[in-house]
Amino acid sequence: MTLLAVLLLAATGPAPVYPGDEELIGFAQTHHVAADESLIEIARDYDLGFNAIAEANPTLDPFVPGPGATVAVPTAWVLPRAAAAGTVVVNLSEMRLYYFSQARKDGGNWVVTFPIGVGSEGTETPLGHFQVVARERNPVWRVPASIRKEKPELPAQVPPGPDNPLGTHALHLSGPFILIHGTDKPYGVGRRASHGCLRLYPEDIPQLYRLVHVGTEVTIVREPVKVALYNGRVYVEVHADEDFHADTTSLARRLLAERALMERVDVVKLETAVQHPTGTPVDITR
Repeated sequence: MTLLAVLLLAATGPAPVYPGDEELIGFAQTHHVAADESLIEIARDYDLGFNAIAEANPTLDPFVPGPGATVAVPTAWVLPRAAAAGTVVVNLSEMRLYYFSQARKDGGNWVVTFPIGVGSEGTETPLGHFQVVARERNPVWRVPASIRKEKPELPAQVPPGPDNPLGTHALHLSGPFILIHGTDKPYGVGRRASHGCLRLYPEDIPQLYRLVHVGTEVTIVREPVKVALYNGRVYVEVHADEDFHADTTSLARRLLAERALMERVDVVKLETAVQHPTGTPVDITR
């Protein structure tokens, strides 16, 4: 990573920067629960969505995990297959967004990643390829007719301010009524809670806003299974995506076979990782 990139990201926000030319970024951590601390608060402290912290800790009560309990903090990720320099990739299966910098002359780049909230049942976030067509600071929320039909008490528009559901910044995509924006309800990050838009924590959206420009390509995918080869080891990352209806075992095997990695895999470890998804990279090397 260049010094310029380090300085740029340090100046724009809290999310760490990782090498974009690696297949696996970050590292797993643990956290010991303090008194009156919930997984919702812990997730935000580590820039994770609620889904990620809950999936990684299936035996803990997300609201009352208990003082002193050890929480697995899943701050490691296999990069999505759709990764491409100079683009944004959104993986609905993990409710996470990745921004990849432009490639340098030496072929390297860097990546920064954020948790997101996505569309709920009936107003799902669409898959596909889009572009950023406009950027707004302190956006006005022009309430869609579909939402006003559900909540007729809402005004035609909501001005900027602490009660604006779009938060402090918004990126308009080329799809109909699709935005990437902040939120006045941070507990919705890592949940299916929006009307199709993508929500970031209030502290994350300014950083993404500074990095993304009009014309940036945005690819929205559904990748419940990701595989990586890192330092000679094979990893698989599996997410429990209720909207993915195909067989994840077959998908994992196909992805590994496409890269000629099956011979290096312990099939028992693979099956365990698929049957008990934690949303974290698992070493399945034979």
